[in-house]
Amino acid sequence: MPAPLSEITLPQGTIRYREQGPADGPPVVFVHGFLGDGTLWSGVAGDLAARGYRTLAPDWPLGAHTIALSPDADLTPRGVARLVAGFIAALELDDVTLVGNDSGGAVTQFVLDTDPSRVGRVVLTNCDGIDVFPPKPFHLILKAARHPALFRALMEGTRITAIRHSPLAFGLLAKQPFDPAQTRGWVMPYLTDAGVRRDAAAFCRGVDPRELAGIATRLRRFDGPVLLCWGRDDRFFNVELARRLQACFADARLVEVPDASTFVALDQPARVAAEVAEFAARVPA
Repeated sequence: MPAPLSEITLPQGTIRYREQGPADGPPVVFVHGFLGDGTLWSGVAGDLAARGYRTLAPDWPLGAHTIALSPDADLTPRGVARLVAGFIAALELDDVTLVGNDSGGAVTQFVLDTDPSRVGRVVLTNCDGIDVFPPKPFHLILKAARHPALFRALMEGTRITAIRHSPLAFGLLAKQPFDPAQTRGWVMPYLTDAGVRRDAAAFCRGVDPRELAGIATRLRRFDGPVLLCWGRDDRFFNVELARRLQACFADARLVEVPDASTFVALDQPARVAAEVAEFAARVPA
């Protein structure tokens, strides 16, 4: 079950987040991707909390958040990275383990390029990287989402569970069955709130593969350790991309997770939590 929601108000607007674990535990902050929310990490976060970690899983303004941000907020990928860094600073977290997935992994890399001062280590699960931002065919989805009226019309069918869970929507992103209530929570804010659609469009308009490719050339500057915990059966972010991304860092290790796809945190939450816990304990910043 997801943890209860808390709220924090930042200059860009209000962010809702789920916190578990002891307040003095080592902090772990999660970054989900486009049209997702913090519940993606519920299984992993709960397991880590039981191990003594303080876990924080915010709903970032990527289309499934329930409070629209300020209309003038910078919600480009770099702007969202500043939001992540601001969230961490506002809660006075230090030596953070930052965990990203999907386009949230790209945002995590933007954090490292923008303000990694409070980040001690990084975990990247299946995500964008180098010249993949986003992978095909999702580049067409992000292009459509730059136009809220168009994309809302395309999204109407996702009110129906069978369509949400089909290959036309989330179906290929996980190997385990989806929770219909969870996936409904991922689409209804976009379908019902014009401010949420505006925020999502701002992010999509800012997606530039050339910018992420440029960041890849600077990732080696990050002096903390990196774990790539990668679902082996992902047809969009394959293991070869993980190996290429691993080579961009000064200190990175790759772990392949069998029987898992893009949403490895849903497919294998216990395995992901165990890998993150071992990594965080073994390599203190």
